[in-house]
Order: sequence, then structure tokens, then C-alpha cells
Amino acid sequence: MDMNDIFESGCFSPGWLEKNPEVQEEPPVPQRKDLSVLLGELEQIKNNIENLQAKQWYLARLIKYHEEGFSQT
Repeated sequence: MDMNDIFESGCFSPGWLEKNPEVQEEPPVPQRKDLSVLLGELEQIKNNIENLQAKQWYLARLIKYHEEGFSQT
């Protein structure tokens, strides 16, 4: 019985979730960004929020017109 058959049948070995002790994980390297990069990313986030709010307003208007019967059927 190969590993695919074991997986398909739902039978796992007792240690199937254990980490391999031979493989050592490296600690994550912190990412440090310059202030200008962070400000640029913040500006992009603000623009995305404004675009989403404009789309939300437009969709709310369309829903209102549809519910009030102003749409052509």
C-alpha cells in the first residue's frame, strides 16, 4: 500500500504531522522598509479604499433605482 492509498483511505500514521527533525527551519528575517516606501504603500491603500467607496456608492444607487422600479425590464 503506497502513501496515496493510505491518504485516500483516511488512515494516517501516528506521526504524520510531526516535523522532520533532520530539516531545520531558519528563523524568519524581519522585513524593514524605508519610510518613503511605507508612505507610498499607505497612499495606495487610501486610493484603493476611495475607489471601493465610490463603487459601493454607485452600486447602492443602482440597487435603489432597481428596487424603486426605475430600471427598464
